[in-house]
Amino acid sequence: QVQLVESGGGLVQAGGSLRLSCTASGSIFRINTMAWYRQAPGNQRELVAFITRGSLTNYPDSVKGRFTISRDNAKNTVYLQMNSLKPEDTAVYYCTANVNDRDYWGQGTQVTVSS
Repeated sequence: QVQLVESGGGLVQAGGSLRLSCTASGSIFRINTMAWYRQAPGNQRELVAFITRGSLTNYPDSVKGRFTISRDNAKNTVYLQMNSLKPEDTAVYYCTANVNDRDYWGQGTQVTVSS
């Protein structure tokens, strides 16, 4: 089995920064794409950023230039650096990873941005 555990969420004022981390553990042979999603109350879950094993990245326009995804393959960890946070970034943030050609999800971490 594989587990993903996120950390780093919390409460921050608008304009502030947070760094999320997500570490995979268990029976891991290969981690392919890793990504972050978020879900605000009443909204659908949306992609925030993804990164391939070769560190190619992609972001939606809503976070481009403010968020940066990165990964440390030796530590089976993906990061999300979030800068210039806005109240509309408030959501539960979920990590997902394709491990051994199967998708896994973390439990989510709350990010709240106050105005």
